[in-house]
Amino acid sequence: MSATPNEADRPDIKRDVPMAIHAQISEHIRSRIAMGEWPAHYRLKSEPELAQELGVSRGTVRRALATLIEEGLLRQVRGRGTFVTSTTIEPAIAQKLTTLSEDFAHQGVVTSTDVLRCSLIEPPRPVAALLDIVPGATVLELVRLRRTDEGPVALLYNYVRTDVTPGIERVDFTGASLFGVLEGTYGLKIATARRTFSAEPAARDVADALELTPGAPVQYLQQVTYLADDRPVEYSDVWIHSGRLHVTSLLSRR
Repeated sequence: MSATPNEADRPDIKRDVPMAIHAQISEHIRSRIAMGEWPAHYRLKSEPELAQELGVSRGTVRRALATLIEEGLLRQVRGRGTFVTSTTIEPAIAQKLTTLSEDFAHQGVVTSTDVLRCSLIEPPRPVAALLDIVPGATVLELVRLRRTDEGPVALLYNYVRTDVTPGIERVDFTGASLFGVLEGTYGLKIATARRTFSAEPAARDVADALELTPGAPVQYLQQVTYLADDRPVEYSDVWIHSGRLHVTSLLSRR
């Protein structure tokens, strides 16, 4: 995703204080990263664009970015731009990147899928930013409900870039795996994902889908999936019925 600073995002550069301008810009970017506003894989605008927006020279911007690159907060990819590499120090759980359907199949759990929506939409701005797509572009919105014999276990909202998956809205996802389609039909190489878990009370639509009382606790996860060339390809929101499905990690000590 690309940074698109508005007036509130721009640093209040002070030219009459001892702190150098490039240091003020570095601190501004550092604070955005620390507060989680610019997460890992966030792509900054180009040096000329940032210089124009901030009202400083390109050399000043380059010096500010160089400081953060040395700190390990940013990295530059030739031909692609400058990206956030880290936000906060957090424990990492290394797991094999699989989908819920793949996990169920591996465990021998019989599931069914209700496709509630499968259509092209103009995504919400946060989703467009996460997927690094231009304003006005469309994505596939895929809404599904996973069921076992006990009832619904997960409500999934997936948003998929369509510039690399033309015609994906015509796929029947009642039986097809999203990752299977991305890799098998479109030949995309899925490499990594950033997955964040939290607990939250179920909103009414989530509660209705999962057969819960509104406000009941559910597991919520967000995921951004990346291709081998670091391009984001899919974003998902998933709500899990924690009374019917537990997420377990098998860990080993290095």
